Amino acid sequence: MSFSISVEAINKYFDEQPIFKNLSLNIVPGTSNALVGSAASGKSLLLKCILGLSKIDSGDISINDHYGVNRLTQIDNVGVMFQENALFDSLKIWENIVFKLLNQREFSKEKGKSIAEKQLERVKLPSDTLTKYPSEISGGMQKRVALARALLNNPRVLLLDEPTAGLDPILTNVICQLIKEHSQRYGTTILAVTSNMNVARMEFDFIHYLADGNIKWSGSSHSTALEQKSDAADFIRS
Repeated sequence: MSFSISVEAINKYFDEQPIFKNLSLNIVPGTSNALVGSAASGKSLLLKCILGLSKIDSGDISINDHYGVNRLTQIDNVGVMFQENALFDSLKIWENIVFKLLNQREFSKEKGKSIAEKQLERVKLPSDTLTKYPSEISGGMQKRVALARALLNNPRVLLLDEPTAGLDPILTNVICQLIKEHSQRYGTTILAVTSNMNVARMEFDFIHYLADGNIKWSGSSHSTALEQKSDAADFIRS
């Protein structure tokens, strides 16, 4: 079953300055979506609002048709890959991957480590990565560890914040392929913030352009509208 995400006329202010102005965004179940826009346009903040990590001032947000705070009942079906990976420096890689499970008393360390090893296989990392710390592996490997954690429990929604930032073309393709394989297998609904316009155009079904506190354009990544002259088209083609 694929999940929908709906953002309905939300407003958010910081120090009385509007960040989002009646912003609406509908994510079709089972599709992959790139959220693009200039720096400081609020892309990462919008993901945090969807997750309930940042409060909106008005409007509503739903996940799988669960609105308001009730959408948080769906969080177990949501995988998140944070910007800068957000790995715990003091925890080994396997502990980072199954951190959520280890907080459940019925989960043993042995079982958690076994699950983490399988997750590493999914993202094509060697098993000896398990016992290392984040500082002992490369940035590209950290990205894959963060993705392995996000894919735990085969989520029906993936929220990804700059999943390919700082990666070379080869690792970018690896990450994109892993995300695509998961989506095709589980019908996962994906919303990803990206600053890589080539990735946005080539790897996602739809693109949503955020500017001036609102979604200024939404459409297929293959839309002929992107060939025309407009602020959104110029930005996405850049």
